[in-house]
Amino acid sequence: MTKVKICGLKEKEHVKAAVEAGADAIGFVFAASKREVSIEQARELAKEVPPGVLKIGVFVNPTMQEIETAVREVPLDFVQYHGNETPEFIQSNSFPSIKALSVRSEEDIDVAKQFNTDFYLFDAPGTDYQGGSGLTFNWQLMQGHSIPQEKIILAGGLNPTNVEDAIKRVNPYMVDVSSGVEVEGRKDSELIRAFIRAVK
Repeated sequence: MTKVKICGLKEKEHVKAAVEAGADAIGFVFAASKREVSIEQARELAKEVPPGVLKIGVFVNPTMQEIETAVREVPLDFVQYHGNETPEFIQSNSFPSIKALSVRSEEDIDVAKQFNTDFYLFDAPGTDYQGGSGLTFNWQLMQGHSIPQEKIILAGGLNPTNVEDAIKRVNPYMVDVSSGVEVEGRKDSELIRAFIRAVK
């Protein structure tokens, strides 16, 4: 069964709603974004996340010290790289990792092969910030690649009404949602529950 990551959480009530509805992973954004949280905020939110639910930190071009501090202090299970990090930089630390890639063409999917990470997150190109545009990309581009399905996380414009279709077309290991479970820029517990129901 496809796993679910609810990303960009900032409030305890939404973390609780996601966990209770069956989310497999919770994402905390540590990069410039309207969803950005501090390490202190993430540490408090992480107290609501039980064992077995992954805590994933989202970073854009971080320093090694920023990553190490967040992994230790929150603590985090995975580091998600959403910037222009090199394969060498990601390899230089031993943390479980996800590399996010913006998809405009089939070539963008092939770029994933340069990175030796646990998962690849395929997303729509960002607008104001890197990632989190709320737009989908052409899922047809995910046909015929040689990336193992069990390493694919699908993101970009997913919501409770289109995620079932996305899963049928792409068959990802995990789907990732942020703006698709928001109302006027704030997470909505009912939409979180509806999204997880649609996936499961």
